Amino acid sequence: VQLQASGGGLVQAGGSLRLSCAASGRITTINTMGWYRQAPGKQRELVAEITNDGWTNVPNSVKGRFTISRGDAKNTVDLQMNSLKPEDTAAYYCQMWIPTDAKDYWGQGTLVTVSS
Repeated sequence: VQLQASGGGLVQAGGSLRLSCAASGRITTINTMGWYRQAPGKQRELVAEITNDGWTNVPNSVKGRFTISRGDAKNTVDLQMNSLKPEDTAAYYCQMWIPTDAKDYWGQGTLVTVSS
């Protein structure tokens, strides 16, 4: 299973970006899909996650600004990021949990840079 993330880039504070992630390969059922981020010198942190039945979890740091959704295509997940702040600057990683594999899969990371 491979995850391919896209959509990162440079944006001014207050702007928006949309990240997308697509999984390919031998996939049975994806239970949870999520986005994490890691800024230089910091630990990786959860940005948003969504389960099979549509339940979402978004931490307070991005609540009201970031929205996670399943993409139109199968095995895809999107992250809409609005009102971006310089502190949102980080490498963003998509993640998918496949229970039959008992394994988390990770994308390669896409860089988001927010200038002040």
